[in-house]
Amino acid sequence: MPSGPLTGVRVVDLTAVVMGPYCTQIMADMGADVVKIEPPEGDIVRYVAEGPAPGMNGVFINVNRGKRSVVLDLRTEEGTATLRALIETADVFIHSMRAKAIAKLGFDYDSVAAINPKIIYANCYGYSRRGPDAERPAYDDTIQAECGLPAVQKELTGDATYVATIMADKVTGLTALYAIMMALFHRERTGEGQEVEVSMFETMASFMLVEHANGAMFDPPLGPAIYPRTVAPNRRPYKTKDGYVAALIYNDKHWNAFIASVQPAWNCDEFATLAQRAKQIDRVYGLLAQTMLERTTAEWLALFAELEIPATPINTLDSLFDSPQLNAAGLFETVDTPQGPVKFPGVPTWFSHTPGRVAGPAPLLGEHTVEILAELGLDGAETTLSDRNRSESVNNRSFGAAEAG
Repeated sequence: MPSGPLTGVRVVDLTAVVMGPYCTQIMADMGADVVKIEPPEGDIVRYVAEGPAPGMNGVFINVNRGKRSVVLDLRTEEGTATLRALIETADVFIHSMRAKAIAKLGFDYDSVAAINPKIIYANCYGYSRRGPDAERPAYDDTIQAECGLPAVQKELTGDATYVATIMADKVTGLTALYAIMMALFHRERTGEGQEVEVSMFETMASFMLVEHANGAMFDPPLGPAIYPRTVAPNRRPYKTKDGYVAALIYNDKHWNAFIASVQPAWNCDEFATLAQRAKQIDRVYGLLAQTMLERTTAEWLALFAELEIPATPINTLDSLFDSPQLNAAGLFETVDTPQGPVKFPGVPTWFSHTPGRVAGPAPLLGEHTVEILAELGLDGAETTLSDRNRSESVNNRSFGAAEAG
């Protein structure tokens, strides 16, 4: 049974791919009843990778765990009538369509608020409606490029590359989550519902400029929009005699401990303070890189632990599942699903009174349609897919991998 701080909150979720589903996955883990509205062909992310069953790959089941799937064809009156009935029971309505598309279906904010004035209505867009790019399509790769990530990667590595994770989707999903939570808090105090908007480009521009705005923030500018330490070419895990080690010998305490133990010759005015080292940070990283080659990874880790300098070996993603720290912290939860046991990376936060937990397995396409229509007092015969048609929809959409972000 749900036990988290959002127990009793119902979310009507019209999002797809990762940005919106990641937001609502966290809400489900925190106890919310998330009703995932899918078209007859399903969320396209069902088809981006192989899984133990059609439409049930690892990406989909992770960001849609614990939700209930309802198949509605919103091109029909039966489908839209069912969605309107569901909205009457909801606390949150969230979608990731472009503004014109959701309005054409009849579910823009004004239309939804007319059904349920207290609802929190969340728009997840590629670009804010207030700019000229409002109707442009957006995916993680294009937003990474537009917000400057490949440009700063080029400063670091010499080549313009994407970050090897769907950062824009996930950061925007987290931003949508906190926006919805703030709106719910306001409603709790005042009873007033409202519309919120979260867009990928604006979110990622804000995210990138936290440190990189730097000298460009001032009038007149004091320097370019870049934070030198993070783009220093020598900023990378250090090679050792037998592998790699990641260490940050940065502040004065860590620097002085390191040079006293390893490089007394560096005890000079040139490197005396953090400010002095920051002005020549790539050179400092280069000198450290040469020094790290002198010992093994194990030897460096033992010394860094003694000196209380932050350091770690390099994990693979697979090795995270065996991490003593993560397992002791209870991050992973194994859930029995119709496809077999699944070890989910679970809830990273802890609550003393209302803990969240992995909300349960991800739904098959349309698995809960009849159940939820019954809760609404509606007949499901017109809107649910038969098992045969659902299977055909899954098989017919297997080509969709190239569409996902």
